[in-house]
Amino acid sequence: MTSPRVAVGPHELEETRRGLEGCHPRAAIRWALTRFAPERTAVVTSLQADGMAVVEMALRIDPRVRIVTIDTGRLPEETYAYLDEVRAHFGRGIEVLLPDATAVGGHVSEHGVTAFRASVERRLDCCHLRKVEPLERLLATLDCWLTGLRRDHSARRGSTPVVQLDTAHGGIVKVNPVAGWDETAVRAHLAASGVPLHPLYAHGYRSIGCAPCTRPVAPGDDPRSGRWWWEQGVDKECGIHATPALLQERRSA
Repeated sequence: MTSPRVAVGPHELEETRRGLEGCHPRAAIRWALTRFAPERTAVVTSLQADGMAVVEMALRIDPRVRIVTIDTGRLPEETYAYLDEVRAHFGRGIEVLLPDATAVGGHVSEHGVTAFRASVERRLDCCHLRKVEPLERLLATLDCWLTGLRRDHSARRGSTPVVQLDTAHGGIVKVNPVAGWDETAVRAHLAASGVPLHPLYAHGYRSIGCAPCTRPVAPGDDPRSGRWWWEQGVDKECGIHATPALLQERRSA
């Protein structure tokens, strides 16, 4: 599959990044939705609060914007119900990406339904098949994607720029409008906009992914500690926004 063209040169990208730093997220979203063709631009969200704030702002700027989420086949029932609630709230469809059924079936047949608990390697394989590969298929058709990444999510995400060149996905542009916001700012925006929250937040969840790999966290705990909590000494990433250190080591071996 041919990689998408690089629509923005290094000088323009750097000037844009500097100009948008410290601005309201709407400025970055407006830049992306006017700089790139609608059919080659998408907001990608796991339906968590940060992504939904980006979705709400993007739809106000351009109702044609593509909204995309990934159904790994292992999401909590609450997430499926919330997806229907989001469709009803915005009065429009949401694109849903699915993993390759044959690849997932082969992995489960060989390693088992809960292979992701056997080792970090098996968990990374599961994440890749169910989340990363479907996303990569989408990104290969885009020039720009928008995310809900925030710098305070984790130490790894602490240097997340508002606009960047996504070299891991063919050199397309990646826009992270709420990079500089915190959870309070995100929740305040959603409350003021009347956007419903994912119901699992009310049950102590701070970071929501697949049902077997996500659990509530105690007040004051690291929000990412509820993801893959049985793993120690490894990045709490699936590979969508960063290549986890262990996976990078395996690729370099």
